[in-house]
Amino acid sequence: MIRHAKISEIRDILSVTRDCAEFMIKNGIYQWNQFYPSRTIFEKDIARSELFVLEKDNRIIGTLVVSSLMDKEYLPVQWLTPNSQNIYVHRLSVLPKHQGQGYARKLMDFAENFAKEHGYISIRLDTFSQNKRNQKFYESRGYQKLGDIYFPKQSEHPFHCYELVL
Repeated sequence: MIRHAKISEIRDILSVTRDCAEFMIKNGIYQWNQFYPSRTIFEKDIARSELFVLEKDNRIIGTLVVSSLMDKEYLPVQWLTPNSQNIYVHRLSVLPKHQGQGYARKLMDFAENFAKEHGYISIRLDTFSQNKRNQKFYESRGYQKLGDIYFPKQSEHPFHCYELVL
């Protein structure tokens, strides 16, 4: 089940993203670290009703942020659509022991359906340039790679920006 996250679940949410960060680092992907994603970021996501969690057997196994706010880092990107009526996907995670079972697909189906139901014209996101698995995942869903941005606190490597026009 996918539903809005609650502030009381921050510890569980951070546990999921820490496990994901450790798993990525073990696989040479330095996308998330001790600075990102943070408690403060998730608290803001919850306050804006943008953080969703995926539950299995009454346990949080995944996260997803669906936001209408465009981060300043995205301003230089040459997007396919005008900068209005767009949804931004952030902080998609699935506990490593549940990866490869279609849960990321369910989370993205949820985001895409949410966007369509609310009249948005596209979905935008970024993924780490060193995370080939994520790039393949988004490209297989029809997302187009458009340009790169940088998050120096996370990595010296770029993050690829993608957009799906609905």
